Amino acid sequence: MARPREFDEAAVLEAAIQCFWMHGYEGTSVRHLAERMGITGASLYNAFGDKHALYQRALLHYREQGFDVRIQRLEGNLPPRQAIATFFDELVGKSLSDPEHKGCLLVNTALERSPYDDECKTLATDFLHRAENFFLRCLNAGQADGSISRAQPAEDLARLLLSMLLGIRVLARARPERALLEGIVRPVAALLDPPLH
Repeated sequence: MARPREFDEAAVLEAAIQCFWMHGYEGTSVRHLAERMGITGASLYNAFGDKHALYQRALLHYREQGFDVRIQRLEGNLPPRQAIATFFDELVGKSLSDPEHKGCLLVNTALERSPYDDECKTLATDFLHRAENFFLRCLNAGQADGSISRAQPAEDLARLLLSMLLGIRVLARARPERALLEGIVRPVAALLDPPLH
């Protein structure tokens, strides 16, 4: 009979996320992971498989507990135009408040792993689709209720917002400057404003 796990899986996944987020996939060893997670190397392999399998689990946990929760909160509580604005306000704030300027683990993965790692590419692509679809739902709803301009197709605007999300997360790693990041958001946000009558 298998012994029950002697650790909190969510807590050790959070520790693995911090490790991968700080050092990248290649820069993180199994020994380093086990130390950070507070478990033995054998326990790590028994519970999660190899480093690559753990990385995939960490990415999924990161998305589910971060992005997915935020989207549910915004869509469930705010009008569509405000949901978009709040998303980017929070994104800029989160990017500037991180003292290590780590960016987004999923965006980092798209850059670091996607060219030669099909499983990680699938996870990163899924995240990008989820973000684009969140924007598209808000844009369609906002164009329907008149709070968002109809001058551009919602599909094009959703892709523009997706590119802004990626740009902010990448720039925040190298140039975490409030004026820069807010200066990206302002003109794009202005494109969403309906014309004044």
